[in-house]
Amino acid sequence: MSYDRDAVPAPVPGLRLLPWESEGGKPCFLSADGAGGVLSRLADEVEAEQLCDGAEVLKGAVAVLDDGKAGEHALRLALRATTQSFGDVLRVADSRGARLPVAADGGQEAGERELRAERT
Repeated sequence: MSYDRDAVPAPVPGLRLLPWESEGGKPCFLSADGAGGVLSRLADEVEAEQLCDGAEVLKGAVAVLDDGKAGEHALRLALRATTQSFGDVLRVADSRGARLPVAADGGQEAGERELRAERT
């Protein structure tokens, strides 16, 4: 499974991007009302596992990079695991970000805070 955020359609209100793909490699969505059904809870659990796995993969990648004797094979394995994990984490971030409530001002205030922070 490889997550390509450019291939995922723009978020649709009321649809949750699930942390897995169809057999054909297409993104899966859940129409949920926020009540926390069985499939929604399963998705929450899978996302939590993916984030924990990402933390472990990061530790492993750092260990390989810190090992001056690590060979090409070890580096390739670490990079492959890291890219897979990073794709999972991006999918979780996109899914959760799409479900955040929109501010009454359309997010304009947050954008203004970011601009002020960049200037300082």
